[in-house]
Amino acid sequence: MNSIQIDLGPVQETLLIPLLGRAEETRKNRGLINDPKAVEIVDSLDYDFSKWKGIPSLTGASIRTRMFDESVDRFLTQWPRGTVIEIGAGLNTRFERLDNGQAHWLEIDLPDAMALRRKFFEDTDRRLQLAASVLDSEWLDQVSELPGPYCFVAEAVLIYLYEPEVRKALKPIVERFPGSVLITDTTSTQMVENQHKHDAMKKMKQESWFRWSCDDPKLLSEWGWELEKSQTFMEASPAIRASMPGSYRLLLAVFPWMVRRMTAGYHINQFKAGTGLN
Repeated sequence: MNSIQIDLGPVQETLLIPLLGRAEETRKNRGLINDPKAVEIVDSLDYDFSKWKGIPSLTGASIRTRMFDESVDRFLTQWPRGTVIEIGAGLNTRFERLDNGQAHWLEIDLPDAMALRRKFFEDTDRRLQLAASVLDSEWLDQVSELPGPYCFVAEAVLIYLYEPEVRKALKPIVERFPGSVLITDTTSTQMVENQHKHDAMKKMKQESWFRWSCDDPKLLSEWGWELEKSQTFMEASPAIRASMPGSYRLLLAVFPWMVRRMTAGYHINQFKAGTGLN
């Protein structure tokens, strides 16, 4: 019986979308991702997930997560004793998927989301959870106590902020941790303006919708972030493409123009913190 009640703000509620996506993929024989913890959590929550059942964005969310995972895994391969900072951790299970037994992890989210998270995850000597807002830079004091190098990960987080808030969140990271890595996604103006057509977001209150549009990720260089890599779903690795449902692989192979149109303007990016602040 589902017994854990949900009490989340409108934006925080969106964390349930990728959670459901991972659970649905795990229930398949050959899904995009294997996340039994996500299945456990979905089955324990008192929440009506039916509004999202079967929508394409659930698969898209799992593709996105796999692409983020690959970027974080590359960081850990190069810096196995570094620190991964999950901004807006929600109910993500990246630690369970990627932890190498050496790295440190700091997972932060707003108090309501963190209160829910703590029902399913516990701190360890290398994993710390912190209730904090990315807009309040005090949490960076905790980061400085952990070993570098640092990989900041913000999956489907910054897009829910207004542009001045995004800059406010990222500026102190550049100033305090030059050379650190940031992995985050960006959406286009077209995507932000057409959320009433988005299969997941149209089922949410407008207070939950994306706010930040960034048509060119290179523009973050003006904030001190050097773009090292930027990918669309069309550029997912062969391993991820091989795990996609047959319908997706067919679209990519036969109708690539359609996939480009459907995902135009959405990028998963890796930045390096420099010193060229404007």
